[in-house]
Amino acid sequence: MPTANAWRCIVCGYVHHGGEPPAECPVCGASREDFEPAVLAPSDLVGTAPAPAAPGGGAGAPRRLVIVGAGIAGVAAAEAAREIAPDAEITLVNGEADAPYYRINLTRLIAGEIAESDLPLHPPAWFEERRIRRLDGCRAVGLDAAARRVALDNGSALEADRVVLATGAAAFVPPIEGADKKGVFTIRSRPDAAAVLAAAPPGASVVFIGGGILSLEAAAGLRRRGAAVTILEVAPRLMARQLNERGGRVLERHAAAAGMKVVTNARVRAIEGWRRAKSVALEDGARHAADAVVIGAGVRPDVALARGAGLKIARGIVVDDRLATSAEGIYAAGDVAEHRGALYGTWDPARYQGQIAAWNAMGRPAEFGGLPPANTLKVMGVKLFSVGEVGGGAGVRTIESETDDRYFGFFFRGTSLAGAILLGDTHAALGARRAVESRADLGALLAKNPDAEAVAAALAADA
Repeated sequence: MPTANAWRCIVCGYVHHGGEPPAECPVCGASREDFEPAVLAPSDLVGTAPAPAAPGGGAGAPRRLVIVGAGIAGVAAAEAAREIAPDAEITLVNGEADAPYYRINLTRLIAGEIAESDLPLHPPAWFEERRIRRLDGCRAVGLDAAARRVALDNGSALEADRVVLATGAAAFVPPIEGADKKGVFTIRSRPDAAAVLAAAPPGASVVFIGGGILSLEAAAGLRRRGAAVTILEVAPRLMARQLNERGGRVLERHAAAAGMKVVTNARVRAIEGWRRAKSVALEDGARHAADAVVIGAGVRPDVALARGAGLKIARGIVVDDRLATSAEGIYAAGDVAEHRGALYGTWDPARYQGQIAAWNAMGRPAEFGGLPPANTLKVMGVKLFSVGEVGGGAGVRTIESETDDRYFGFFFRGTSLAGAILLGDTHAALGARRAVESRADLGALLAKNPDAEAVAAALAADA
């Protein structure tokens, strides 16, 4: 492995500073092999570098910054703002009672892989040393965009020169009959994770509605703790947006090997029980007993504050390349921000957007040009990478291979790689991503009529 000054985890985006990558990612638990040399300037990945600014942001620079939301986008914004504006007043409005934490690690907490003490993003002293005022358990309930005034649920208000909205997303609960019963949960916060653990002791029957990454990770965690787990997925396969049919089939085998039951094409009719969930009924008449039900049907951007302020909303808060909203002096970043029609909903883009929104808010111009459309995940302990077009179809040449626990799929348009799926072995992920992004001509490789193993080896060698 080459030497670098910093290393980026390709699973979660965590950046490790040092001459060598760590043995294990402290955020997601990925191994040393899942780190690649990191480009420390976010602009090298996302667009235009920030313009130079005088110390403290320069004459006339904004002095008061209010950041609403204390997830990774909000915390990254606070850190970036402090670096370029040493004397500014920075306030971080945290709607949760807990100090900012690694939300992506809630499933690892459920699995017992980490302790509660491992969740916080930073120790308390980190915020104190940077003079970042943190308002825990305090919710923003109103925003006067013209005056840049944020009203709080305790009756007070914050006056600001600039505002960054990093309000994130909330768990989506479909209109399922009985979804409001006791014993029905979503997983989006530390209290959510604690409630699920309390309701699903060893021996309990837990039904997950939804077969996405969060459901699969939480389900695997509860199974390892001794619960009986059933996953109901409305699509024909698990993780339908990241996998094709064959890849989904391999992932199902991994789930079965872990002792979980998977039902695809499962249309939920109702969650049954007197006041408390006792079973989940499907439209085909099947019933699945449940001591607890976890709904993992995705998330929706929390746009309530922005909508109330009259900001432009589509699926999320609409932002330009500077991450500026439709209101002067108001920026948005993270899961709530919709940039060029895209909602990223993942850790790495949220962190970069938080930084860039803060740069612009504090008078240092920078642009966000988007991030590669790739997913590198760890599902039930199984490595998964997907990038680009993964559905095949007309005009696409598919080269694939499948074993009991591994799947490679490469999808070519002409002589260029249009997409790839690597499940169970992701050693060719970096090369595949670069080939898709650069639209490299792989005609010489295709002329050899390679199988999937040969394509993977060639891409790994070019990384």
